[in-house]
Amino acid sequence: MENMQLFEDQPIRTAWNEAEEEWYFSIVDVVRILTESSDGRKYWNKLKQRLKAEGSELVTNCHQLKLKSPKDGKRYATDVANTEQLLRIIQSIPSKKAEPFKLWLAQVGKERIDETLDPELIADRLVATYERKGYTKEWINQRLMAISARKELTDEWKKRGIKQGKEYAVLTDELTKAWSGMSTRQYKNLKGLKKESLRDNMSTTELVINMLAETAAKEFSEAEKPSGLAQNVSVAKRGGKVAGDARKAIEEGTGRSVITSKKASELNHVVTQMIEASANTVIEEENSDGDGS
Repeated sequence: MENMQLFEDQPIRTAWNEAEEEWYFSIVDVVRILTESSDGRKYWNKLKQRLKAEGSELVTNCHQLKLKSPKDGKRYATDVANTEQLLRIIQSIPSKKAEPFKLWLAQVGKERIDETLDPELIADRLVATYERKGYTKEWINQRLMAISARKELTDEWKKRGIKQGKEYAVLTDELTKAWSGMSTRQYKNLKGLKKESLRDNMSTTELVINMLAETAAKEFSEAEKPSGLAQNVSVAKRGGKVAGDARKAIEEGTGRSVITSKKASELNHVVTQMIEASANTVIEEENSDGDGS
């Protein structure tokens, strides 16, 4: 499960291995922060050569995972290290940030274990993140409900044999088009978004309509138990149509469009300046499910 962690407001790509119950960290991201350089890749390549020359098995034992690039959003094979390996790498890098980073590593591991034992802590962390961004409490409560609805839908897709990643994105696109008339990418373009989360930039009404689409699709899927991508696409479209009909009814009653080109900073549910660099587990999961929706 891939997500993003922050060390001193700087993003580090990470992945949680459920089987091993430990984090894997992008080495390039860590090296970039420790060396305070714009290109951690060059430093890491030189360090790998030095470690190999010294006879260290550290480089050989490091894994590669496909992580999303911050530059183009595509996934590339990336050198990663678990906590033990990363501590050994840190010892090879002279940096004033080495000790604070070691403490941060310990805290990240503790938080994950605590959240496994008490899932409510995940919600607490999400609330704190959105509060720092300046969202109102009312919108945050709605967003948490939307996250829950999305999780229920993706759990249902897993039961139906849908593969996380590309197939999730296909179904998300079909569902979004069915209620909004746009693909996820077209919707993001309308709001002028690139890598930002679409849901984080929805109005309350947009968020509720999208949640209705996902809830309806989940209910239909539970009742019909579709098999294969094609059948699940049909169900997703029907779930989206339910929400699309609700959207049209609201628009007929109000005389204005539910869908808005405004992003979060222009909507009234954000009351202070947004913090650009932030990430959390659930949001990253959503982004990987459907073009950052």
